[in-house]
Amino acid sequence: MFDDYENEYESDYEYDDGRLVQSTKGLEDMEENVLRPKVMADYVGQQKVKDNLSVYIAAAKGRGEALDHILLYGPPGLGKTTLAHIIASEMGTQIKITSGPAIERSGDLAAILTNLGEGDVLFIDEIHRLNRSVEEILYSAMEDYALDIIVGKGPSARNIRFALKKFTLIGATTKAGNLSSPLRDRFGILARLDMYTSEELGKIVTRSARALGIEIQPKAAMEIAGRSRGTPRIANRLLKRVRDFSAVQGNREVTLNDARYALQQLDIDELGLDGTDRTLLTAMAQKFNGGPVGLDTLAATINEDTNTIEDVYEPYLLQLGFIARTPRGRTLLKGGYAHLGIPMSEKTVKNMSIFDDWKE
Repeated sequence: MFDDYENEYESDYEYDDGRLVQSTKGLEDMEENVLRPKVMADYVGQQKVKDNLSVYIAAAKGRGEALDHILLYGPPGLGKTTLAHIIASEMGTQIKITSGPAIERSGDLAAILTNLGEGDVLFIDEIHRLNRSVEEILYSAMEDYALDIIVGKGPSARNIRFALKKFTLIGATTKAGNLSSPLRDRFGILARLDMYTSEELGKIVTRSARALGIEIQPKAAMEIAGRSRGTPRIANRLLKRVRDFSAVQGNREVTLNDARYALQQLDIDELGLDGTDRTLLTAMAQKFNGGPVGLDTLAATINEDTNTIEDVYEPYLLQLGFIARTPRGRTLLKGGYAHLGIPMSEKTVKNMSIFDDWKE
């Protein structure tokens, strides 16, 4: 009864809004497959997560059992999908990929689960966006490896239980707090992925360049890494664009000057901020004396959506210490002024001291 759904979920479901600094996934193409590491040893960074997963994988293989369910969470673009592929490869099993929004009905999920082989990995990206009725079907599937389906309506309705082969569910999310407690508690392994250092990103850029057949100088690789906002996906994307500029100029090797010129043309500064980031900071500095300013007011000023500001721009600016969220609104901090090269007015200094008192 579920055969009609089988082929629909053989492909990947990934998303991209097209913005360079937005770390959402794009449609997987041949180049991305080349860039993706295939074994744990080639996966750069996240050392503690890698070490722990290696232990869990070795233990599960030693017992001849399926690996426990895994929840990977953290900012977008850090390699959750790549890690899921590696886990399946290390376990020697197949991986089926889908996403939370793509599973609209309980029958869709049932079709996927009943077609999983013994020990297979089911990877659900953006798992926090699962429909609640679909999510409830996962409970028994994860705990009992069984699928409960209600057939019919009214007094004639009956429950049918399908036995499932033991599988491993790997869920990925950028918003672990949005997962319901019943679902989150059913994951036996929780792993948070952190932002990457420039040194780690430099290794990733060098490896990606080698995979793409690009000759690149170490200093050029580090220049790209330093402007990648701590995110491998952005680093790889910038590498491809730098490659384009270098190739058009007739250079066989990407030099430091090539990287700097290309990134300048892309309007990405030395910290990875683009024009929109700087527009937001400048508006706070020049139009609101550093704040505090409400999110809606700020969004209207720079003609941007409030959700985009919260999800795309603010996280990195908060990490840099350029802005702060206060009960009264967003405030531009000293680091933000210094990066813009804008001096603080007396009123701004006074507001800053009030903010410091509030922090204490």
